[in-house]
Amino acid sequence: MRASSLPNIISTLRILLVPPVVLTMLEQRWGVALPLFLIAGLSDGLDGFLARRYHWTSRLGAILDPIGDKLLMVSSYLVLGWLEMLPAWLVVLVILRDVIIMAGTLLYRFLIGVVEFEPILLSKINTVCQILLITVTLCVLAGVELLTDLQFLLIYIVLVTTVSSGIAYVVLWGRRAATMKAKSSS
Repeated sequence: MRASSLPNIISTLRILLVPPVVLTMLEQRWGVALPLFLIAGLSDGLDGFLARRYHWTSRLGAILDPIGDKLLMVSSYLVLGWLEMLPAWLVVLVILRDVIIMAGTLLYRFLIGVVEFEPILLSKINTVCQILLITVTLCVLAGVELLTDLQFLLIYIVLVTTVSSGIAYVVLWGRRAATMKAKSSS
C-alpha cells in the first residue's frame, strides 16, 4: 500500500461506516451511534487534509470523498428526521439543497461542458454546521441535556447556511453558465 492511497482508504472506510451508523440510530442506541458518527465525520476532515497537504489527490478520491460525505449526511438526516429527532422541514431543506446542486451540475455538464467543481467557503461552513448538528443531537439523545439549547440554535444555523449556500451555488453556476454561453455565441 502506498501512502498516497490513504485518503481513498479513509473515504472507503467512511462509506463502510454508514450502515452501522444508520442501524445504531434506527435502534436508538445513541451511545454507540455517536462515536461511530464522530469517527466517520472526523474521517472526512482527515482524508481531505491528507489529500491537500501531501497532494495525494486522485480521480477515485474525487469520487469517493463526496459520495462518502453525502451518504453519511443524507442518511443521518433522514434517520433523525424519520425518528422525529430533527424537524422534517430541516431534513427536506438539507436534502433539497443537495438535489438542486446535483441537478444543476448535471444540467451545466449537459448544456455547457466540463464541470470543475470547487466547494465554496459557505458550503464548507454549511457542512461543518450540519455535522455539528448531528453530533450535538446524538449527544443530547445520549443524555447530555446540557447541549439542548445548542442543538436548538444549530437547527437554525443549519437552516441559514443550507439556504444561503444553495442560493450561492445557483447564482455562481448560473453566472458561469451565462458567461460560457455568451463566449460560445461570440
